[in-house]
Amino acid sequence: MQITDVRVRKVAKEGKLKAVVSITLDDEFVVHDIKVIEGEKGHFIAMPSKKALDGEYRDIAHPINSETRERIQSIILAKYEEVLSEQSEE
Repeated sequence: MQITDVRVRKVAKEGKLKAVVSITLDDEFVVHDIKVIEGEKGHFIAMPSKKALDGEYRDIAHPINSETRERIQSIILAKYEEVLSEQSEE
């Protein structure tokens, strides 16, 4: 499985949410609403989720193992940093 496209939509308002991202897998499958969040130890991603009846949030789509999560996160955060640097140059 390859991530063939990453689209970053920066969030304009202040807060911990910095961007919302869509990724395309193998030019065939898209996952929308991955969030880039600013945490105490740096940026991280949160997979798309929805609020359950008990008030808890549950991931709708997520990697099965930590290696895949790390790979997706590193690709997304690299693209996020690229978008930030392009905007600062403008």
